[in-house]
Amino acid sequence: MTLTQELIKYSNDIISSNIIACKKHKWACMRFLGDIERQGTADFPYVFVESKAERFLNWARLFKHTKGELSGQLIEPDIIHKFIFGNVYGWVNINTGYRRFNKIYWQVARKNTKSQWLSIVASYELMAFDESGTSLSEVYCAATKSDQAKIVYNETVNMLKKSEFFRGKYKETYGRLFHIKSGSFMRPLSEEDRRTGDGYNPQCGIIDEYHAHETSEMYDILDSGMGARPEPLLVIITTAGFDLNAPCYRVEYDLVSKILSPDIDVTIDNYFVMICELDFNDTPDSIEIDGKTIKPGELIDDITDEKCWIKANPIICSYEVGINFLRKALKEALEAPEKMRNFLTKHMNHWINMRELGYMDMAKWNACKGEIPDLHGESFYMGADLSSKLDLSSITFEFFVDGKNIILAHSFIPEDTALRKEKTDKVQYRRWADEGWLTLIPGAVIDEDVIIEWICNKIETENWIPTEDCLDPWGTVTLASKLIDKGHNVVNIIQGPKTLSEPTKDFRYKVYDRKIIHDGNPLLSWAMSNAIVDVIDRNENIILNKKKSRQRIDPVAATINAHVRAMLCEPESSAPTVLFF
Repeated sequence: MTLTQELIKYSNDIISSNIIACKKHKWACMRFLGDIERQGTADFPYVFVESKAERFLNWARLFKHTKGELSGQLIEPDIIHKFIFGNVYGWVNINTGYRRFNKIYWQVARKNTKSQWLSIVASYELMAFDESGTSLSEVYCAATKSDQAKIVYNETVNMLKKSEFFRGKYKETYGRLFHIKSGSFMRPLSEEDRRTGDGYNPQCGIIDEYHAHETSEMYDILDSGMGARPEPLLVIITTAGFDLNAPCYRVEYDLVSKILSPDIDVTIDNYFVMICELDFNDTPDSIEIDGKTIKPGELIDDITDEKCWIKANPIICSYEVGINFLRKALKEALEAPEKMRNFLTKHMNHWINMRELGYMDMAKWNACKGEIPDLHGESFYMGADLSSKLDLSSITFEFFVDGKNIILAHSFIPEDTALRKEKTDKVQYRRWADEGWLTLIPGAVIDEDVIIEWICNKIETENWIPTEDCLDPWGTVTLASKLIDKGHNVVNIIQGPKTLSEPTKDFRYKVYDRKIIHDGNPLLSWAMSNAIVDVIDRNENIILNKKKSRQRIDPVAATINAHVRAMLCEPESSAPTVLFF
């Protein structure tokens, strides 16, 4: 059987459930079969060249396992490795001869040979992708921390050392791995290296465990540096995580899921995607399966059913030692609930949000993102949270339309502060400003006149009707006075559990009940993921804790201030005045 025939058979077996796999794995196989049928056509200028795929797989067979019960034995690619890397290296552009796929995303549970195959890819791109063996290649293993960046690098060196074939073909010196013939090199790359100012021209960039990256900085460095290469390759292999506001989930996982979905018209022909995970309810509504209600984001598969484990663990479930490892991990997670988070993310490859004392379930928050209705002529409550003159300040508009609470937020920060805080907060304030979620105020301090002008222009442009402006009285005396001069009703929201506990609970309840609609504002979502609550008494009153919260929550505080009054839906007065609540 040829490799092409083998991959076609494998795809059909996956789709027909002869081999157990998750929905997105099936979609990847459907994509491959569709590409095989239309290869070389006018609107799809790619062909599958089996010899190129086999060349890479034969390269992999030169190496030996370095860990586990197969240590010392030559590697023989599993069928899923043949499918993934056969696709990546087999498809070429019929017009240019260049490879089709410049990006790879493979999400799979731990101990499923991620590092091993990243190392094989790294050595191939370093020493063999150029068949003449003479062009200079740069290969980078990127991570936020140097120790993480060295994992794939060290594995690559170790695999080369254990293979007789590569003796005399490479050398390692000063933390770099060199291909002697071409002078090509491989090195780990972390945020510390970025600060040196060196330029990068990657042939191949490898990002291992992208879920752990708080920003897309390393991704952007590699991606932007590949412009001069005709056939670069960016490789992302990761497990799921529990920060749903990190770029891996918020941006990449969302995008690659759309690429695979046959129901969504998102086509990126140069991006290969494979996702191995347990199936879950990825719809915005609850569904019924076998008499059980599955809420949005909840698993459909039963984690105690060993038959479904292979969906997230295609390699580890192929041998008894691996299955026993998962059995032990599940037993520990069931006996000690604090271990369940890692079991679900690391071993079942399921994205969750279970930060200790976290205010919001981010999967439920993300499910509330939707189309904003026409708000022309609608009334609103505005909440505000002004930080110090040097920091982030936020406002939120809350509308009540057709039984739904509509949330729109905007923030302000001094431009000088944004430049400095991008490094400490590890978020991209300037990008958010470019996208319209944030206003950069020139200079080093907050100018309240800029905020008021923005508010008034927004209200006039959208023809909105202000009901009440709900302000934290700390530091807003001047703002309140100026808003009153503009004819606004101003309500001072006293900060404390007596005022804020019920609105904080009610807002979360409305999110969980899908009664909130927001526009996906990434700054508000980031702040929502940061928010930590304190349970302050036996009556379970809660309050957001700014000191304990991870980074900034100003947009959330502004939102809760608005909701204190909006949840009542009863304006107190039509006359400009100051009210204390």
